[in-house]
Amino acid sequence: MPQLIVKGVEHAVLAQVSGELVEEMARICGCGTDNFTIDALQTVSFFGGTTVPAYPFVEIAWFDRGQAVQDELALAVTAHLNLAGVDEVEVAFKVYKESAYYINGRVCG
Repeated sequence: MPQLIVKGVEHAVLAQVSGELVEEMARICGCGTDNFTIDALQTVSFFGGTTVPAYPFVEIAWFDRGQAVQDELALAVTAHLNLAGVDEVEVAFKVYKESAYYINGRVCG
C-alpha cells in the first residue's frame, strides 16, 4: 500500500518509470519500496460511436498520510509520466480506513 491503478498509459512507459517512481514515492511516504504496486488496466474508451484512446489516469489507493504527502505523490507521478512523454495525466486518491482493510483475514487498524 499504496497501490497505483493506471489506465491510458502504455505498458512500456510504466515499466520505464516504475523503478525511479517507486523509489521517490517510498521516500515521500517514509516506507519501503516493497509497499507499492503499480497495475495497468487495459481499457477501451468510447466517444461519439467510436473507440478513442483512453485518457491517462492514475488512481492511488492508500491509507491517508495527509495533504502534504498526497500533494507530493501526485506531483511525483505526474512528473515521471510527463518526462516519459505523457503530456497530461490525472491523479486521484482513494482512501482506505485501516479498520476496513484486511491482510490474510486480519484487520490492519
